[in-house]
Amino acid sequence: MTTLMVASTGGHLKQLHRWRLHLDEVQGPFSWITFDKQQSRSMLADEDVEYVKVIGSRDPRGALRSLPDAARIVRRQAPSAIVSTGSAVALPFMLAGRARGVRCLYIESAARSQGPSLTGRMVARIPGVELYTQYPGWADGQWRYRGSIFDDFMVAPSEPVEDRPLRVVVTLGTLKYGFERLIHRLLEILPADAEVLWQSGSTGVGGLGIEGCESMPEDELAAAMREADVVVSHAGVGSALTALEAGRLPVLVPRLVRFGEHVDDHQNQIATELESRGLAVNVTPDALDLETLLVAAASRVVTGSEVGC
Repeated sequence: MTTLMVASTGGHLKQLHRWRLHLDEVQGPFSWITFDKQQSRSMLADEDVEYVKVIGSRDPRGALRSLPDAARIVRRQAPSAIVSTGSAVALPFMLAGRARGVRCLYIESAARSQGPSLTGRMVARIPGVELYTQYPGWADGQWRYRGSIFDDFMVAPSEPVEDRPLRVVVTLGTLKYGFERLIHRLLEILPADAEVLWQSGSTGVGGLGIEGCESMPEDELAAAMREADVVVSHAGVGSALTALEAGRLPVLVPRLVRFGEHVDDHQNQIATELESRGLAVNVTPDALDLETLLVAAASRVVTGSEVGC
């Protein structure tokens, strides 16, 4: 029997893909339910995957419209358990799973340090779903704390950048919102000879003298980060995790809702949490400078297994 792994693409899928290594409560083999995107096709290339219709964030009605499809998949696959890190796609599968008596586990995103998301609050109303938070501060009788996806990582010194051009990866994720403030600031501070990969997402870069790509396969972006001296990123969980896995201490620049860069300011929570763990440099576009990049480049990130922990 399989464990059904359900997540939207982006940071939710990235977290679930890593959580699979630490889920003592369930066992493989795993079957994946997600959206058909460049990230999922790259990350899950060797996995059993079923793609479903995209459900937008904060779209509970769209999630409920997907319930018949979810019910058919759960009935056909007859999983022993369903695990999800969100977002809205979790709702129909948790409902369908519990209706058939399937064990369901919902792990709230590491982006939510102060309480559950809208999806989390709705899933919490489904009887029998096991609820997990990645922050002990809001664990209670309903939400249990069993650790964070970031617990694996620690920082170690790195060799200083040699006398050569600085290698930089800039990643803005695949959100539909632009992040012009960060692009413009980087163009002000980066050395003229810096070698920069611009994964610019929905941010327009026309007329700026740079070549951006909207998205990249997961494996290609991770490989570029491993070769880079420093990664500058919006403060999305998926982008931060990719940088950490690549051994880079990310420079995280949170998107802010007042500039039309996101739907809320939860990226501040992510950047603050990782900075408190020593796993990121948290900075605003105005405060970003070359020295900040060089400080981040002087550190590398390792996992406990790499140092024998």
